[in-house]
This record gives sequence, C-alpha cells and structure tokens, in this order.
Amino acid sequence: MDINEILAKEFSLRKEQVDNTVALIDDDKTIPFIARYRKELTGSLDDTVLRALSDRLSYLRGLEKRKQEITASITEQEKLTDEIAAAIEKAMTLVEVEDIYRPFKPKRKTRGSVAREKGLEPLAKILREQSQSTVPETEAAAFVNEENGVNSAEDALQGAMDIIAEDLSDSAELRKRLRGAIFRKGTLNSSPASDNSNEVYKNYFEFSSAVNRLAGHQVLALDRGEKEGQLKVAITLPQGEGESMCVREFTENSSECGKLVRAACEDSYKRLIFPSVEREVRAELSANAQEGAIKVFASNLRQLLMAPPVKNTVTLGLDPGYAHGCKCAVVDSTGKVLDTFIIYITRSKGETERAKEVVTRAIKRHNVSTIAIGNGTASRETEQFTASLIQTIPAKVSYMVVSEAGASVYSASKLAAEEFPDYDVSLRSAVSIARRLQDPLAELVKIDPKAIGVGQYQHDMPKARMDEALKGVVEDCVNFVGVDLNTASYSLLSYISGINSTVAKNIVSYREENGAFTDRKQLMKVAKLGAKAFEQCAGFLRVSGGTDPLDNTGIHPESYKAAKTLLKKCNISYDELGKSEIVRAKVTEEDLQSVSEETGAGLSTLHDILKELEKPGRDPRDELPPPLMRSGNVMELKDLKAGMELMGTVRNIVDFGAFVDVGVHEDGLVHISQISERRIKHPLEVLKVGEVIKVWVLDVDEKRGRISLTMKKPR
Repeated sequence: MDINEILAKEFSLRKEQVDNTVALIDDDKTIPFIARYRKELTGSLDDTVLRALSDRLSYLRGLEKRKQEITASITEQEKLTDEIAAAIEKAMTLVEVEDIYRPFKPKRKTRGSVAREKGLEPLAKILREQSQSTVPETEAAAFVNEENGVNSAEDALQGAMDIIAEDLSDSAELRKRLRGAIFRKGTLNSSPASDNSNEVYKNYFEFSSAVNRLAGHQVLALDRGEKEGQLKVAITLPQGEGESMCVREFTENSSECGKLVRAACEDSYKRLIFPSVEREVRAELSANAQEGAIKVFASNLRQLLMAPPVKNTVTLGLDPGYAHGCKCAVVDSTGKVLDTFIIYITRSKGETERAKEVVTRAIKRHNVSTIAIGNGTASRETEQFTASLIQTIPAKVSYMVVSEAGASVYSASKLAAEEFPDYDVSLRSAVSIARRLQDPLAELVKIDPKAIGVGQYQHDMPKARMDEALKGVVEDCVNFVGVDLNTASYSLLSYISGINSTVAKNIVSYREENGAFTDRKQLMKVAKLGAKAFEQCAGFLRVSGGTDPLDNTGIHPESYKAAKTLLKKCNISYDELGKSEIVRAKVTEEDLQSVSEETGAGLSTLHDILKELEKPGRDPRDELPPPLMRSGNVMELKDLKAGMELMGTVRNIVDFGAFVDVGVHEDGLVHISQISERRIKHPLEVLKVGEVIKVWVLDVDEKRGRISLTMKKPR
C-alpha cells in the first residue's frame, strides 16, 4: 500500500505535503523544527497536525510490517492464495490482519485441535456438506477408533462438531460483522461484583448503556472498577442476534447433518466467538477512551504550560502545612532565591501574630509584590492568613493560589538536590511554588508531566504512549516560546529541538566556564553539539544583548541572509527593530516577493522573519490574558449562595466538565451541560486550563464539600 497516499487522503493534504513531511521525519528532524522552519515544504502544517500525522505514519508502517510477516508465515505453510493475499493487502487495521491470520496461527491445544489429531476432520467435512441423504451416526461409526480415543459414534460426532465450531470461530468475515453488530446494537451492563463493592463505584452498580453511546470517562471508570474487583462488566446483543449470524454462515438446510452443524455454530458463538470478540471490543473501547483521555491531558498540559507568566515581580512562595509549619521562600524576578523561613499560623494566636511580623518584614525588605500559595494541606488557613495580612500593610501586594501538584515530587528529585543542595526538601517546594507563578513553563518542565495533575485516570494510561504524548506537548511549548540561552536551566534546554539532556548540561557547563554566550555561533563550541543539532536548536535559543540582534529573535541563522537583505532593502536599522509600526510601515508585499526571489527564502519564512523583526525577543505568552490575582477577603463554602456571581480560574478539564477555583478551598464543577447555551461534545471546545471565567453558583453541598457552577447567566 502507498502509505503517503493514504495519509494525504486521511488528512486532506496534498501528496507533495505528505511526501515532504515524511522525508523530514525520516531525516530525524523534530516536530517543532519542521513546524517552525520548514513551512514551505509542509504547507505550513502546525505541530498538532504534524504529530498526528507522525503517529499515523508509525501505525501504518507497523501495519505494513505485520502484513509482510503474516504473508511470509502463510507462504511458508504453502497455504497462501490470491484471495488471502488480496484480503491482507486490503486490510486497514491490525485487528483485520490478525483475523485473516487466525486460521494459520499456531494454536495451543484445543478441543478442535484434539479432534483433528484423532483424524476426525474428514467427518467434519462430511457434516458440513449437509447432504439430505447422509445419516450422521452411520458416517461417524467408521471413525470409531479406541486407540485414538474415539470410543463411539457419539464421540466422533462431538469431535467433528468441535472442528466445525473452531473453523467458524476463525472466520475473519464473521468476526468483522459481529464486531460491527456489537458497536451498532450492543449494550454494556455493569453490576457490583459483591455485596461489599466500594461505594465509589455506586454510579455503575446498575449501569446500562448502548456501546456506541459510552463516554470515554465511563469506559475508564468501568475498567478501573473491574480491575479492582469491584464491578462485573459484560456486553450483550439482542436475543438471538449473534447466534443467527453464525448459523447463517455455515448452516444450509435442516437435514440431520444441518442440525448438527447448527448446534456446532451455536456452541461456537457462545464458547469461542462472542467471548473473543467481546474482549476485542472492550479492548478497542478502552484504547479509544485512553487515547481520548491522553488527548485531554495533553491539551490541559499545553494550556497550563502556556499560562502567562507574572514577570518582573519579587514573589513570596508559601507551601502550607500544619505540624511542620508553612514553608516560605522569596525569589527575585529571575527566580533567584533571596530568603527562606518557616512560619506557624495554625497553632496559636501568638504564633500567628509572630508569623505576620515575619512575613511583613520579608515583604518590606525584598519589595515583594506577589504571593503564590500552594493549594495543598492547610492552604485554606494560609490563604485566610495572607488575605488578612495584605489588608494591613501599605504595600500593594496580591496573591494567587497555585496548584502544587508535583511540587513534592520535584523537591525530592535529584534535579532539585543539584539546584538547591543547601535547602531542606520542604523549602525547595516553596521555591517551586513561587516560580510556578512567575514562569509556569520554566518550572513545570522539571516535573514528570503525569504528576502535574491536569487530567483524568492518568495513572491508568499506557505508560509509553502517555509519556510520548506529554513529552511532545512540553517540547512543543518550550520551542514555541523559545528560551534564553544564558539563563535557561538544563531542564528547560533539554526540551529544545535537537538537544538531549547531556548536551543541555554541556551548554550550562560551557556557560559557567566561559561566561555568557554572546552569539549563537558559540554553540558549535559546546561538547557534543554538532552541525545537525545546531541546525535544529539554533532558532529556538535566544541571546539577549549579544553581538547580533538577530540572535535575540526566532529567526533561524540559515535565514540571516534573507533577514539582512530585507532590512537593507527596506532601509530598516537595527535600532528600529522592535518598533513594529515603523517596521511594518517600511515593508510591503512587493518587498517580500523581491527578497524571496533574490535569496530563495519562501514567503512563509519571510512573513515569520517580519514578525520577529517587529517584536524581537517577544514572549507569545505575554499576549494572553493575565492570571486572576486576589487581594480581598477569602470566602468559605458556607458563604456561597445559589445565584451568586463569581470570577474563577479553570483548574482542570475532564470529559464531563471543568473544575473551577472560585476563591474557596474546594474547586467547583461546571458540568458540560452548564458550559454553553449551545450543545458541545467536549468542554475543550469552549474552555482552557488557566482561563479566567465568570460563573454563577447553582448549588452548594457543604456536607460533601461540593459546589455546582454554571456559565449560563441566570435569567
């Protein structure tokens, strides 16, 4: 099969686009590099489409390899026919290919294989012919052979029927039709596995749904409940639907032989075919649900990483706690730690007052203007303490509660120990919380994406696929923003296109030994960073205040000639870079076309160059709405009333809705039905993690600590 042709059709692309993209992938070019610097070749495909195309390419190549293996195996058995070869070639899924191979696959010992060993296959053939004149018992008598274990005609007939049942179960076409019937007409039912089943799964104790209407989160919940031994799950078809499909496949008449064949078909369906196909359907449902959950997790992660940074502020990070106190760290605008200390705000009034004095002094001494509070244990009390404190000081200070998911993982990591060898684990966590507010991307790349907590059932996902998808998101985000070559940590650098962990550490070592980089060309002096790595990474690394202003842009060095030609042609000086109105006024489409013809640079590349000349060193996150900072009194759950209007921050998005921080300790849920006036299939169509939204309270369940919210304005 022509894989590129298939990809072009599936993605609605020109064949040339696919050919070029596949060639770049095969040349080990990274997705961020292809998306940013090879637009003329790909037709400006973005990183999301490129990753989807790359995943599909891998699947189709794996499918083609498996087809070749199966064809070789059947050929070796001297059983390959033109019909089988055509069926293999036509198959578009691994399931279809495996169904075709099923009759030829070496089998473990089965009732059918035992019957074949006893020499009963000729009798099975006689029964399948279903002749009206054939008397089954008479034919079977000829196969009685006590030495082979066939002690009677009844034994012989049973063995022959076992062979027929197994042959039917190997029918690729029947299995395909049955799978289709289950997806069209099947019903999935679940019930408690015992009288002591966990109430967590109460919603699934008497659950029934059409297979084709199951939501991904339901499938994942059912899978987990079944795995934990809490639920019994089964799929059913309308009475007699499956059996009749099997009977029609082999039964031709109601002769005596036909009756036996019918019985064999019914046995095959109940014992062999349906259990096997049910497992396959359940596996497909689970795989689809897992892939959907991974996509939601990846989307949430992308939005969290791309949250706008709170720049140019000195930040106080608070890691709340009871017995061991609230750990505090002050960091400057670059993330450098200025101060650390511990306060106690939950023990006694006296200690709370002393804590206020300590924090007030730290705010004044370091000119703190923002406070980041972790949302873990004792965060409620810490937020109340903070809100009360900033009302009593003259300095303008605001705070934000940030997710501390993964902070403890980072604090105890080897990376944190290398970064802060002199700090206690708990104080490292306070530093991380402060930096998360200042620059979410730079800090969160240090943590395993799965530990960041913006998905559903993430611990039930296939690890390899989950890691691959989330690593791709982090890689896309880091390269989209770009990093400062002279300040980036090696954790951040290791996600840059073409740079691995070893090279990232070598860049930092070179920087420490030789001082700040003054131009991109110096990268070639870094150990193990060769020409191929330089080609991929150079455009994503910024050098601020270096010898060449173009080094502080997203313009790739391979395009410097085109950029300088454009500057000269349009009479733009380096001093005018960043003055977008001046740059834009001096450049016309005719100029871009002329430079393209002169230098060979594509128009897509030249438009990107122009954007960079308008805003060199720009951070695309700065164009996003700022996060919601708070400075007023803290509300409690009991303060919320139905109909109350609030502003909140989306913390997590799942299939059935979005969890929103509205300034109380518990996040409220906006169910998918309450997100939009129009019908939507998924919350991601409307919302993003980190987005600030207006909501209204629908209901408050204080006993269970649950808040129901709506985005639909009450009438």
